[in-house]
Amino acid sequence: MFDWYQRCAYDGAQKKLFHAKGRAALSALARELRLPSDSYTIRICEGGVAVSGEIILHDERIYIQISQPATGADSGVLIRSCNGRRDYEGGRNHFAPLSLLGEPAALAGYVRAVMSGDLSRISAMFGPLAVKWRACGRG
Repeated sequence: MFDWYQRCAYDGAQKKLFHAKGRAALSALARELRLPSDSYTIRICEGGVAVSGEIILHDERIYIQISQPATGADSGVLIRSCNGRRDYEGGRNHFAPLSLLGEPAALAGYVRAVMSGDLSRISAMFGPLAVKWRACGRG
């Protein structure tokens, strides 16, 4: 299993691996969400040597970005609704732990909750995710 938390800053080999694994994780997530292959793109923004950069899945209705926050917070998966692939601002930002990248079905459930726009559903899902995240020693 890939360690999403091994720092990429100042480690070119780790950063390259993080990007490759991130692209694969987002591809698996797109399959889990049953997104049509022509409805989304996956792209990489490398960033400078001091950061992880970002891996982005941008669909017609959802924008998902993976990175290692410089603060060390476990909020490395950003999820928000959008209105087309030229919408870079979208809806509210929602965050999930990087560890969910290894669990595409669980992450897809959270993404679906964000896409629904139902804040009570999002909160109900995030509570158990946060407990699981703390149990893994990430909280």
